Amino acid sequence: MEHANEQAGPAGPGDGEAFAARRRAAFRGAGRTLRDGHGATLRDRLGRLAADAAAVHDLDEPVDRYGNGVVAALERRVADLLGFPAAAFFPTGTMAQQVALRCWAERTGNPVVALHPLAHPEMHEEGALGAVSGLRTAHPTREPRLPTADEVRDLGEPFGTLMLELPLREAGFVLPTWDELTAVVAAARERDAVVHFDGARLWEATTRMGRPLAEVAGLADSVYVSFYKSLGGLSGAALAGPDDLIAEAVSWRHRYGGNLYEQFPAALSALAGLADVLPRLPLHVAHARVVAAAVAEAFAAAPGFPFFRVHPDPPHTQEFQVWLPFAPEVLAEAAVAQAEETGAVLFTQSWQAGAVPGLACTEVSLGEPALAWSADEVREAAAEFARRAVALAAGA
Repeated sequence: MEHANEQAGPAGPGDGEAFAARRRAAFRGAGRTLRDGHGATLRDRLGRLAADAAAVHDLDEPVDRYGNGVVAALERRVADLLGFPAAAFFPTGTMAQQVALRCWAERTGNPVVALHPLAHPEMHEEGALGAVSGLRTAHPTREPRLPTADEVRDLGEPFGTLMLELPLREAGFVLPTWDELTAVVAAARERDAVVHFDGARLWEATTRMGRPLAEVAGLADSVYVSFYKSLGGLSGAALAGPDDLIAEAVSWRHRYGGNLYEQFPAALSALAGLADVLPRLPLHVAHARVVAAAVAEAFAAAPGFPFFRVHPDPPHTQEFQVWLPFAPEVLAEAAVAQAEETGAVLFTQSWQAGAVPGLACTEVSLGEPALAWSADEVREAAAEFARRAVALAAGA
């Protein structure tokens, strides 16, 4: 299923509808990509759901109403996987996480949430923690990584909750090691704070951590997970935690307008992702290292390529960043033209201008199709992309 791209910014030359349509058609028609679902239609998504659903739930069961039936089954499954007593389904992760943080603030009596300035609530929620819940944020570090234990201990004001985004997407899908994570959690406990994991992509963190999912999640007091980012679901998220916290979160979900009448499409697709995609994520993570190394080798050998960066090196998950010294429009055109003319494409996400003028960044995300790419094939495709980018930049 299609991977959601949360990046904002131009799709390519002129940011026009014509280029956007061309881009969708090129990526949909490409025979070789690293992840499927690009340019998927409504018919595609409905067909995929119909094909997957019968294997994960009894389709003769009555349709869910306000969170019972298949939705309740999904909640039980998530609670078991993460090792918590209870879980609640939410239509969006933004809602789930805001509810969790406001509930913890009420319990701790402290409205301050310590989190990274690149974390999702700071980058993508338009100040909702303050505007909706009256919470305030504090930043243990501004470095493009998760905070250290010393930085948590030394934060200059009391905080009620430490929120850790695992992996930290905007910094390059970076993760701490297991020892670093346990030390950070211990430091928060020393400050009498609770710990909440933004685990939208926690599913793939186990490889770097070297621990099972429930053990990683069990370090926190509560965890939010997404069903569409890594698992390929249609939408939706879950909040897992103690029984009393989840009971309160369910009340807040209703107050926020998140208790939808029927949610079976999202719930069924989430169950399918847990059954089919989750067990294979370690393979995707391992292959990301092969792909990243091959891309770096091709760019290092490419004529006219003054600079590149694959980050992190090696990747911590099945997703990583690529930084190049070209305009986003040039790189977008190179990717689309390569897909149209060769049927192969590595870079299907948007290219964004970096903080430093002249640099652009994209995210590379691997799914099941990536496993069919050998290192040599990745190098060949990356070299072709580099050739096109250099030629387009010279002709601009």
